[in-house]
Amino acid sequence: MIEMRVAGIALDAQSRNPIVLLRDASERRQLPIYIGQDQARAIISALENQTPPRPLTHDLMVNMMEEWDMVLERIVIHSLQDNTFYAIMMMRQGEVKKEIDSRPSDAIAIALRTKSPIWVMEEVVADASMPVDRDADEAERQAFRDFLAKLNPDDFKQGGRFSKRDES
Repeated sequence: MIEMRVAGIALDAQSRNPIVLLRDASERRQLPIYIGQDQARAIISALENQTPPRPLTHDLMVNMMEEWDMVLERIVIHSLQDNTFYAIMMMRQGEVKKEIDSRPSDAIAIALRTKSPIWVMEEVVADASMPVDRDADEAERQAFRDFLAKLNPDDFKQGGRFSKRDES
């Protein structure tokens, strides 16, 4: 699993639908997830630490969790099927742990309010993420290609560059 954070909300250029952008710690990959207008507002209000005069739905959920001594340990975006992301909220109440099915947007809105970590399964990141910095990715690929180009079979023989004898 890869821990990610909310980088912000964007709008799709054609449809004008909101997208929540999750980024990994290295700032190299981002995962765009299309969400609804209401969920976008809920996520933005949490990012901006806005407190509504009366609790909105996600605030109400957090209030209920606090009253019942429930903790959101983390959310996990675990799969992508037919262009739909699936998530669970890992909840704990005392010693009892439960996994609650959730839309990623609702889970993210609650995770932001409770300062809980957001995790994404590696296969979801591999399938749906996009590079943030294509130049850095290409430079890394080129450095690896250069490394491979300089290797020769003798490097792997006893006494070559990578033998145990060289480590002493």
